[in-house]
Amino acid sequence: MEKATNINEIEDTFQQFLNQDDIGIILINQYVAEMVQHALDAHTHSIPAVLEIPSKEYPHIAAKDSILPWLFLAYDLRSPPSNEHDK
Repeated sequence: MEKATNINEIEDTFQQFLNQDDIGIILINQYVAEMVQHALDAHTHSIPAVLEIPSKEYPHIAAKDSILPWLFLAYDLRSPPSNEHDK
């Protein structure tokens, strides 16, 4: 992805990845995931699994992380750790 890549291209590519039988995991950085959040929310299948990862260029925002709440629920923890970038 280039900085000039528009949201429609990102979403189309994401949909193509979702429809390929030979893809089991899609890694997408948090910044890009926010751009196509509605497409991520619409994906309800377990395969391919979609994992949001931190971006090199943008700080990780724990409050917007879609995985952390599930981890804390699974391990019966109270809340995600605070992140100074969330402030």
